[in-house]
Parts: sequence; structure tokens; C-alpha cells
Amino acid sequence: MASPTNFLVHALLCLALATTAFSLSPKFYDKTCPQALPAIRKVVNAAVHRERRMGASLLRLHFHDCFVNGCDGSLLLDSTPAFETEKNALANLNSARGFEVVDQIKAEVDRVCGRPTVSCADILAVAARDSVVALGGPTWKVRLGRRDSTTASKALADSVLPSPFMDLAALINNFKDQGLNQRDLVALSGGHTIGLSQCAAFRNRIYNATNIDPAFAKERRATCPRTGGNTNLAPLDPTPAKFDTAYFKNLVKQRGLLTSDQALFNGGSTDKLVKTYSMNHDAFWDDFAKSMIKMGDIKPLTGKKGQIRVNCRKAN
Repeated sequence: MASPTNFLVHALLCLALATTAFSLSPKFYDKTCPQALPAIRKVVNAAVHRERRMGASLLRLHFHDCFVNGCDGSLLLDSTPAFETEKNALANLNSARGFEVVDQIKAEVDRVCGRPTVSCADILAVAARDSVVALGGPTWKVRLGRRDSTTASKALADSVLPSPFMDLAALINNFKDQGLNQRDLVALSGGHTIGLSQCAAFRNRIYNATNIDPAFAKERRATCPRTGGNTNLAPLDPTPAKFDTAYFKNLVKQRGLLTSDQALFNGGSTDKLVKTYSMNHDAFWDDFAKSMIKMGDIKPLTGKKGQIRVNCRKAN
């Protein structure tokens, strides 16, 4: 009869093998389609060249995909009689964008691979990295092998996607629920070094907040009236088309655009890290890359779970 120790060793070995068999790897497509990643990069670079803002939009799609039941491409699915699309969730409605670029990437990747080989979930992960690089930010090895979900949940998206009105405690809990810590929260919030936000998301802050630079508030009020103009855009930091540390420098000056941005530097536990990133570009670069990899590992579908969609907008 096998000893309990041998049984445990055997069980752990099986578990390790199972985990390894279905764990994500940067080399996942090396044999099945080595042209896949260059194809994604080519389409992303062209899209960001056409419109710099698209880089931020593609980064946000990956983030909003991963937070809702893991990085499974569920955000890309259109509504069906069985479920309502996550695109209609409050955090995505009339603001999540770049779906046409994802379609272009999918078409190009399937063309160079000769068949649907790369999942839509992996396309989002790679496009996010390539967008950051295209705007002057750090690079990292994207772990691959995710598969696509066959369903989506607007209700879940509404309950788990972070809101621009959250305070620090709510943000910390929101990220903790995804297995992300305070360092991940601050680093990933640094994604707001690129892109724009709509007036409705920051109106309350520029008219009512006390932890805001008065000159900055006045400047923002010029394009965001008390009523109306909900979709008027403002940059999240002074250089919205450049991946840099201006976002953190702004927070230190109380010039964060969103309540959830300034919450990171408001006398709380994350102040020190914000200060570090504002002065140390390399520290931010390194942590952002690590946190992006960690976020990309949230509950992926691997092995036989899920599918490789033929069309990112609908299940096969």
C-alpha cells in the first residue's frame, strides 16, 4: 500500500502537471502560428498612428474584460436572446471603444494563421501591451493561451467594474476581489497616463471637491458645464498621447481628474507609492508591466474550456 507521503507527492505532481499543461505562456503560439504576434502589432500600430487615443481605448478593453469573470473576451460579445452584452454596463456604455480595431486584428491574424488560432481574449491582452509600447511605454512578455467565453454578464460588469467615484477603501477592496494588491491598484491606475475621460465622470469633482487645485478645477469647468455636455472630453493627464509619469506628478499637485485618481494621493496608504512613481519612471515602468501580467492571469479559460471564436462579437 502506498504511504501517505508517496500519495501526497504523487498528488502534488499531478496537480503541478495539470497546472503546467493549462498555464499561460508567452510561447503559446510559437509553433501553431509564429506570425500571430507581429500581425497584431502591425494593426495596433496603424490604429494608434491614425488616432493616438485608440491606444488608451484598447488598454481599457483588456482591463474591463479581465475584471468581469476573468480575461475571457466576454466584453466583446454582442447581446443575444440569452444574455445582454457587457458593452451596455454603466462603465462601458458609450465609452468602451476600439471594437472595430479588434475585428481588424482578428481578421488579419486569422489570415496569417490560415484559420482561427488566436483567441479574442489573447488578442485583447497583446493589443493592450502593443498599445502601451506604441505610446512610448514599457513592454512585457504577454502570457498566452486564454480561450474565449461563450457568454457575458452585464449584471456582473455593473457590480465589479471600478467606478470613477470610488474612494481609496472601495478601490482597494475592488482590486482585492480580483486578487490584486495596493501596488497593483496604483500601478494599473497609472494606465490613466494615456487617454481621455467624459465630463459626466469628473463633473462632481471639479465643482464640489476640496482636494483639488483651484486653477485646475477652473480650467476643467471651461469644457464641462454643471449641466449638459456629459460626453465632452478632457485628458486624464497633461500628455494623454504619451505613456509617462505625468499622471502621478498631477496627483501630487491635486490635479487628478477623477475622484478615483486623486483618491490614490489623499493622505492614505498609497500616497508613498504615488510619490515614488512621480519621481521614478523606471519603478512605474517595472511595476506596471508586472501588474499587467498579473491582471492578465485572472481566471483564464484554458485547455478544453471555452472556445476560439471565429468572430469576436459572437460565440461559435
